[in-house]
Amino acid sequence: MKEIGEYLRDERRKNGVSLNEASEDLNINTSLLEAVEEGNSKAFKDIFELKEIVSSYAKYLGLDVDEILDEFNDFVFEKTSKISLDELKNKNNEEKTNRVTSPYTKIKHTRYDVAPIVLLIAILLFISLVVYLVLKVVSKDTKPTKELEGVVYYELTK
Repeated sequence: MKEIGEYLRDERRKNGVSLNEASEDLNINTSLLEAVEEGNSKAFKDIFELKEIVSSYAKYLGLDVDEILDEFNDFVFEKTSKISLDELKNKNNEEKTNRVTSPYTKIKHTRYDVAPIVLLIAILLFISLVVYLVLKVVSKDTKPTKELEGVVYYELTK
């Protein structure tokens, strides 16, 4: 990153542009442009902000942005390729344990528990069976009343 910063500084000076002038034209804080020129990547909140500033600065100076970004990507690759897989796994585990969750950000499981649904269906079938049997017994116990003694009573059977 230091080489990129020095290259950008040299090009700025060749073009006769002051750091304050570049800062005003790009609407970027002077201290951030100084950090880019010094190769201080820790001055930025994340690598994406740094990449965006380097890209804007290179475009402002009339440089080949793709070439600068290729060098920047090489720098990022060098820095990140030195991180071991164990460190990455530990970092992921730390993030999972330290993560603050709310009902709105919790991961919802799409698999449903089938046991309560089966139990509910079984209970409904049992209740339906009991109601059916009660109605069947009650309907057989009904005999014609005295009011209907003279009336012929027909029962439909299958």
